[in-house]
Amino acid sequence: MALSGWFALSLQLALGVRAGLAHGVPWPDTVLNYFSYFTIMTNLLLALGLSVPLLAPASRWGRFFQQPEIRSASLVYITIVAVVYALLLQQLWHPTGLRLFADMLLHRAIPAGYLFYWLWFVPSGRLRWWGALQWLMFPGVYLLYTLLRGALIDTYPYPFLNVLRLGYSGVLFNALLLACAFLVMSALIIAYDRHLKTLQRRPLRRDY
Repeated sequence: MALSGWFALSLQLALGVRAGLAHGVPWPDTVLNYFSYFTIMTNLLLALGLSVPLLAPASRWGRFFQQPEIRSASLVYITIVAVVYALLLQQLWHPTGLRLFADMLLHRAIPAGYLFYWLWFVPSGRLRWWGALQWLMFPGVYLLYTLLRGALIDTYPYPFLNVLRLGYSGVLFNALLLACAFLVMSALIIAYDRHLKTLQRRPLRRDY
C-alpha cells in the first residue's frame, strides 16, 4: 500500500510537470498547484501513515501514525475523496494513458485497498464518538488554505470551491455539505468499530 501510494503520487506529479512545461508553465507553479488538491494531500497522508511506522515504528511520528484514530481518520478522508470524485469530478476530465492509470490509483485502487487494510490490520474498539468532530480538522485546514490561496491568485482547485463563480456564500454552503458528509462517514466508521468491540466482549455460546 505504501509503495503504491508513493508511486501514484510521483507519477501524477511527473506527468503534471511534463504537461505544464509543454504548455509553458514553470515547474514550480505546477508543483505548488499539485499540492493544492485534497486528493493529493490525502494520498500523501496515507503514504506517510503507512511508511513511517514501517521505517521508524518507535519514533514520535511512527507512534502517531500507528494510532487507530489516525488510521481511521485517514480512511474517512480517502473514502470521501473516492466518493466526491465519482459523483462530482470524474465527468469533468477524461485522462488517457499513464494519466488514467495514475488517476485510477489515486481515486479508486488506493481507497479500496486502504479500506481492506483498515478492516484487517487496524485494532478495533478504540474509537470514540467525539473523534468525528476532531477529524474535521484536516479538511477544515485544507478549506482555509484553499480560500486564502484563491484570494491571492484567483485560482481554485475544485468547481464547488470556486469563489469567483459561486461567491463565498455558495462555497461555504458547499463546505457545510461536505462537512456533513465527513461527519456521516466518520459516524459510520465509528459505529462499525464499536460494533466490533461489542462482538469481542460477547461471551461464546456453548451448546451441549
